[in-house]
Amino acid sequence: MASVSGDTGETSGDGTVRVDSWIWSVRLTKTRSQAASACRAGHVRVNGERVKPAHSVKPGDEIRLRHAGRERIVVVSRTVRKRVGAPVAVECYVDNSPPPPPREFTVPIALRDRGTGRPTKRERRDLDRLHGH
Repeated sequence: MASVSGDTGETSGDGTVRVDSWIWSVRLTKTRSQAASACRAGHVRVNGERVKPAHSVKPGDEIRLRHAGRERIVVVSRTVRKRVGAPVAVECYVDNSPPPPPREFTVPIALRDRGTGRPTKRERRDLDRLHGH
């Protein structure tokens, strides 16, 4: 694949790009600041080493990212500087991540039955009337 440089900025000319920028560009995180925070917190590893946000990545590097409750393991196949669309983003890496756990093994979100929990405004008024307020 030929490198595109200049006005488009889609693929970097020198083959390296900042890890936080690349993670954001290929849509592994929603914002670049989330990607930088993950790097600073030690949730990003490049070839097995914890890295800072400014670390350079190049094609062939393995990136491990712990984000949103799961670990993503991707191998860089193409470097991009600017955020790209989802169809282009999946061409920029090889995803070696383990599959997400089945829904029955994930922690269920606490849902309450109707009428349990805090009383509604109508129920509070009824309680106040009952107590004589």
